Formats: sequence, structure tokens, C-alpha cells
Amino acid sequence: MITSRDVARLAGVSQPTVSRALRGDQRVSEATRERVQRAADALNYVPSETGRSLSTRVTKRIGVVVTDLTNPFYPHLIGPLHDELEQHGYRMMLFTERSETAVASQRLLDRSIDGVVLATATIGSRLPDDLQRRELPFVFLNREAGGRPADAAVVDNELGGRLVARELAELGHRDIAHIGGPAETTTGREREMGFRLGLSEAGIGLPEDSLRRGPFDFDTGYRGLTEILDGPTRPTAVFCGNDVIAIGAFNAARARGVRIPEDLTLIGFDDIPMAAWEAFGLSTVHYDLAELAQEAARLLVRRIEADDDPEPRRTLFTPELVLRATHASR
Repeated sequence: MITSRDVARLAGVSQPTVSRALRGDQRVSEATRERVQRAADALNYVPSETGRSLSTRVTKRIGVVVTDLTNPFYPHLIGPLHDELEQHGYRMMLFTERSETAVASQRLLDRSIDGVVLATATIGSRLPDDLQRRELPFVFLNREAGGRPADAAVVDNELGGRLVARELAELGHRDIAHIGGPAETTTGREREMGFRLGLSEAGIGLPEDSLRRGPFDFDTGYRGLTEILDGPTRPTAVFCGNDVIAIGAFNAARARGVRIPEDLTLIGFDDIPMAAWEAFGLSTVHYDLAELAQEAARLLVRRIEADDDPEPRRTLFTPELVLRATHASR
């Protein structure tokens, strides 16, 4: 088995110099680095990440916690997140357990990674506290956890909800429903809160029988709209907590013969690529999904490599409405 000592002998340098050269240490001259690389290539030598992490106490690996990878929203975050981390020299490890508690108790806290991206945090999660107690850097992506101060890349969800409420009011809608996300998530709570405030400013109420909540998935939208349509007041407009819920509601409306947008205006949130498909043409709340993920990666790398500021850094993205084909005046 070829080792770094073999590379050192062929290149005519010390073994520590080989290690420094192959990890891009700036203290190694360009000429030496090239000589070491040629020797490594000639011997088909591949550096051992395990050995490197033992000697440097740096693994160059980042854990990403996503508890619901079946949601089509998350793959559009994972790709840009992976690419940005790779540009900074980090590998991404995906943790997809259904429970954050299971992740925390088993693999995140064993020091096999340098930091964590929390993409599906819930308000009551204990995982951020565990990470802080073990001094393992982490960043919130998309969601936060109950007001805990930490680095975060998130959207102004409340503003997004307000924008939808104002648009519906301007379109003349008064009988309005909301199918929101889970109450234990900041995204679910903040979007509903902003929507309620926006409606209140327009003098419009949101009755309890016009409100449904559930996971950010297709079934929540389909079941939620079906129940609302069977209720005492049929709405003329529905705001959904994300695009996946909206697509579920879209299909429920078609199954019941409700025309969109002639009979029912439907607006989502997130603007995932599927929302723009011609089959849906979903009007929704837009922000840059890729830039959101990339910013989370940058915040985490900065925390790991240059933690010169103890104060959390929170980047708040401003959303905007994208009006396509599922909205109409009343």
C-alpha cells in the first residue's frame, strides 16, 4: 500500500511537507507543491482522509440534517449547498433520519464532522442546544428553532404572508382560507402570522373553519382544501404555506370540478421549479433558493474557519410575489 512516506521519498521532501502540499497549505511553495503532486500521481497515491483528520483534528466534512427528503423543496436546497461547500473544500454528509433526536444521540456529536446545517429544525428541537453545548458549529437553513440565537440563512416569512394578503385584498377577495404548515415550525408560524396581519390591515378575518395546518406535503393541501370546500363557507381564495401544499390543493380543486383561477385563486410559497411548470403556473412567493443555501454554507464555513465574532450572523432574504396563472380578481 502506497503511503505519504513513499511520496516523500520520490519527491525528495519530508512526509509533513507532502501532507501540507496535498492539502493546499500556503506555506508550501508552488514548485514544491507541483513536485509532490507529480510524485503522488506517479504512485497513484490518494491521501487518507481518516489519517488527515486524526493529525489535524479537521475532517473537512459537514453534516446536513434533513428529516423529510421526500419533500420536493429540499433537493433544490441540497444541490447548491453541496456545490458551495465543495468550493470551500468541504464534503457534505446527508443525515435523513425521521427524528432530529435520533441524529443527535448517534452521529452528529461524535466529532466526525466539523459543522452542521440544520434544514428542518422544529421550534421545540433540542438538537441546537446539544450542538452549542458540545461547541460544534452549526447554521440554520430555511427554518430556525424557537428563538435560539445562532447563525441563520432564512426568508422573511412574515413579509411573504403579508404580501399575499395584500394581493388578495386588492383583487377583491373577502372569503379567504389558509392551508398552512406545522405550527411547530418557524416557517409555518411566521407565514400564517404575516398572512393574518395582512388580512387584518385590510379589514378581513380568517375564521377557524377556513384554516387548516399540517406537514408541508401534498396530502396536507389535498385533504385541507377538500375539507374547506365541504365546510359552511366556500372561499374564493386560498393561501398555502408552501408550493407543495398548493399543488395538493390544486389537484383537490380539479377533482371537485373547481376551476382555478375562475372559481378559486390559489397562491403558494417558495417558488420551487415545479411551481412554474405549465401544468400548474402557480402564483407564489419567490426568493432565491440557491442563494439561500449558498449563504448558509458561507456562514457555516466562516464560523468554522474564522470564528472571530461571537455574535450570531443572520441573513434575512426578502421575498416577492410572482404572479402566474392561478390568481384572479373576485
